[in-house]
Amino acid sequence: MKFYDREKEIAQLRQWEELSLEYAQMTVVVGRRRIGKTTLIKKAMEGRMTLYFFVAKKNETLLCEEFVELIRVVLNVKIVGQLTDFKSIFEYLMQLSTERHFTLIIDEFQEFFNINSSVYSDMQNIWDEYKEKSKLNLIVCGSVYSLMKRIFENAREPLFQRANHRIVLRPFNVEIIKNILSDHYKEYSNDDLLAFYMITGGVARYIELMIEARAFTKEALLDMVFSENSYFLDEGRNVLIEEFGKDYTTYFSILSLLASSKTSRPEIEGELGMSVGPQIKNLETDFNLIKRVIPIFAKPQTRQIKYYIDDNFLNFWFRFIYKYRSVIEIGNFDYLKDIIRRDYTVYVGRVLEKYFREKLILSKRYSAIGSYWENGNQNEIDIVALNEMEKQMFIGEVKYNRKSLNMRVLEEKAINIKASHPKYHIEFVGLSLEDM
Repeated sequence: MKFYDREKEIAQLRQWEELSLEYAQMTVVVGRRRIGKTTLIKKAMEGRMTLYFFVAKKNETLLCEEFVELIRVVLNVKIVGQLTDFKSIFEYLMQLSTERHFTLIIDEFQEFFNINSSVYSDMQNIWDEYKEKSKLNLIVCGSVYSLMKRIFENAREPLFQRANHRIVLRPFNVEIIKNILSDHYKEYSNDDLLAFYMITGGVARYIELMIEARAFTKEALLDMVFSENSYFLDEGRNVLIEEFGKDYTTYFSILSLLASSKTSRPEIEGELGMSVGPQIKNLETDFNLIKRVIPIFAKPQTRQIKYYIDDNFLNFWFRFIYKYRSVIEIGNFDYLKDIIRRDYTVYVGRVLEKYFREKLILSKRYSAIGSYWENGNQNEIDIVALNEMEKQMFIGEVKYNRKSLNMRVLEEKAINIKASHPKYHIEFVGLSLEDM
């Protein structure tokens, strides 16, 4: 797959690499698995002296043997003596970087927690000693969001506040997704585009797999996911199991309920028969998996709170794969596809709403974008966007089928909004699959 987008991130990485010619720079790149962190970093550092370490799950001595060989080959140096632990390797490289400039990439950096957690304090001491005279451009990245956050944002951890720069790599936006699909399948329909967005969610690896399989239509995409030995059947578990550890069953249950439209904490607790306050907090802040949503005009302390899975693929996985894992275990994929066809219109309504919200964000026209509802989930409105400077408001209803749009009902739902914003020019808009 050709390289798409990421111009801003590449420019930043190259700018910070230039800064390291004067003083050592440490950059942290985080993002969910399969998002393209390694590809981005390698692309940005093309043509530059770069050493790449992948922290595999193995013994430290064996890992260091690999690293030492890479140092010899890439940097063309003779190493005298034994470097059998990462502390020695890192100190050697920091010393070397006082004389010559190069980039060191450490991938899956959080794995040192399992190999030798003292690596982080060793690195802190060595970094603090050499950073003023070093010309090292250090880039670390990792896929376990909670651990990477802990390493660099927890005040009790040794590398707290040591990084100069941070990039949070996000999925491709809707315009890039549209461009990618168009490049490979110009005949796509809006239904194909919606399914492509719903399943891949803009995650680079998933898009790459679909391109390789020539799966561009809605039916081809569903066949790709729901087939024997499909890469996607275990993907949700593979992405999250390391994040959650032994507590994964409770977290999986919560995410499954969220994907099935149980979006409030009382609903989830009623289904599970237990308090889930700490887990909800962890999913939002530590794991960065769910999004807390309140009505657009509500006060921050409101109790009208809903939660949504922010990742398109994971939402789809919990709704149709995890929920029906017994069907998958007996290989009855045709039965599962029938369930998806039955529930598809209702399910994709929320996905389509997210798609249009992204488009409004990309337009750069609004100061706030959100949803609206009143007590008891009354007068729900899919999208409300404000331009406070120009006193303009966009109020949108989103339906998969255009025939289901009712603008009169939408205006009735917005009576209280209009009353509280008399100086605003309000535009009522109905959006459907046809408007993608």
